[in-house]
Amino acid sequence: MKTKVLISSAVFMISAFFATGAQASVDDADAKSLLNENGCLNCHDVTKTKTARSYKKIAAERKGKADAEAAIIKHLTQPSTVKLGEDMIDHPQVEADPAQVKNLAKWILSR
Repeated sequence: MKTKVLISSAVFMISAFFATGAQASVDDADAKSLLNENGCLNCHDVTKTKTARSYKKIAAERKGKADAEAAIIKHLTQPSTVKLGEDMIDHPQVEADPAQVKNLAKWILSR
């Protein structure tokens, strides 16, 4: 019985380690640099709504959705329009290496 409890505890600890490791794999400095280079922070903020939704709100809306990361990457890299107030504007495309864009999408979802 003790062995089963120890094995269960070990499996839980290893799972928790890998779960936090996946979150830790986001390169914060690279994501923030990309945000600055592409002017994302002119309209977005991490926690507050500026002209556009905050990254925290975007993450909350996408939470638990299987396609969340892919949808954000698509929005960041392909032409799209967004509504700001009464106007529809072209959302600027992020210009970066695909790995950097993927990191940025993970960063946004981790807010």
